[in-house]
Amino acid sequence: MSAPRTASISRKTNETKIEVSINLDCAPGSSAVQEINVATGIGFLDHMYTALAKHGGMSLTMKCEGDLWIDDHHTADETARSLLEQAFKQALGEVRGIRRYAVIDICSRPYCVTELGLKREKIGDLSTEMIPHIFLLIRNCFSAESAFKALALAIRQAIERTGGNDVPSTKGVL
Repeated sequence: MSAPRTASISRKTNETKIEVSINLDCAPGSSAVQEINVATGIGFLDHMYTALAKHGGMSLTMKCEGDLWIDDHHTADETARSLLEQAFKQALGEVRGIRRYAVIDICSRPYCVTELGLKREKIGDLSTEMIPHIFLLIRNCFSAESAFKALALAIRQAIERTGGNDVPSTKGVL
């Protein structure tokens, strides 16, 4: 049996006080019960982190007290840093045998940002300027929610255990 992939982070700065706990392995079919409780003081950010956890198959408890009387910057920045940088790294622990990369399937609320850096004028008979244009024609409503859900699914796939025992990197470390 693999070690549980959990983490708890506490951070205090002059602008914020944050506590984050995650369990990466609460996807449907697992024995863990998914629990989500997010309170950042910013309703929409709470909703986005809730969507991230729900669709990423993770349990997430996040409480942040920030200097919202100034603006939302410090709260948004510190919650992202605590969760996406610190808690995920701690919870993943040994990275041998994880998938690392992921592909996302989008549905009726698609959103896509493309910065392809294409240098050629055409690829075959297709003008390269039309490739980003095609993606821009995809409905752009619900873009923030779509981005968080896409991130959730990408994270879920990337942290999935493959059954292998190698570090998924030519460098040997992540």
